[in-house]
Amino acid sequence: MRIRATVAAVSGALALSALAVPAAHAATTAPNVTFSHMKVNGGKAITIGATSTVKVKATYTLTHPSTVSVSNIDTGPVLYRGTSAKGADSEVISDEPGTCTKVSSTTLNCSATIVLPADELLNSDAGTWKTGGLAVNKTTYATKWQNDLGTIPVRRAARLTADATPEPVKKGKTLTITGTLTRANWETGKYIAFGGQSVKLQFAKAGTTTYTTVKTLTTSSTGALKTTVTAGSDGYYRYSFAGVSTTSSVSAKGDYVDVQ
Repeated sequence: MRIRATVAAVSGALALSALAVPAAHAATTAPNVTFSHMKVNGGKAITIGATSTVKVKATYTLTHPSTVSVSNIDTGPVLYRGTSAKGADSEVISDEPGTCTKVSSTTLNCSATIVLPADELLNSDAGTWKTGGLAVNKTTYATKWQNDLGTIPVRRAARLTADATPEPVKKGKTLTITGTLTRANWETGKYIAFGGQSVKLQFAKAGTTTYTTVKTLTTSSTGALKTTVTAGSDGYYRYSFAGVSTTSSVSAKGDYVDVQ
């Protein structure tokens, strides 16, 4: 069950039963269940590329009175932006109801998959989303929406390059390291310049895997980076971006320099 973010198109059996219901059913008593321990993507940020469709796992606990049967109730996780999961402008619900395992007469452990396609997101959707739950009575179509079960960052993927020249280089001579920082534009399906961002130039000596920071630069309006260093020893140069609330962290592939 999923409502596509921003355009609110409904697909999936649970979404249809929850949202495309006759008005007469709307007043029916909501399912008497409670969501807790909601965890999406293991609590890690969700990073989405320019044209990616990302699938993440959500787990949650469902509790209910011992007198209530859940055999006729579908449940699933909700990601949303705003004050309430129900009717949020940006909202994503799992395509299929959660799969649950009985723990006791009143408790179930459940899991579901949430699908986030880049082409259904606006760039402004990047940031912190809230997590919630939706329960639907399959006979009466009555629903229960539960808010504020946690938060999850949803970020635009970033790309970063690094190129050191000349190669090889004599010891004591000047090396120039250039690069470009870009990030996903979900609305165009392309990667675009990410200017005004703090990026570290790092170096790892040959034979090691540990990078140390040489200096910090700021990307130009076109996302470009350029600086010089004095060649000292063989090793790898790279740029590294720590990320921001809307955009993922990324490190460029190290460019090896042979110092002669």
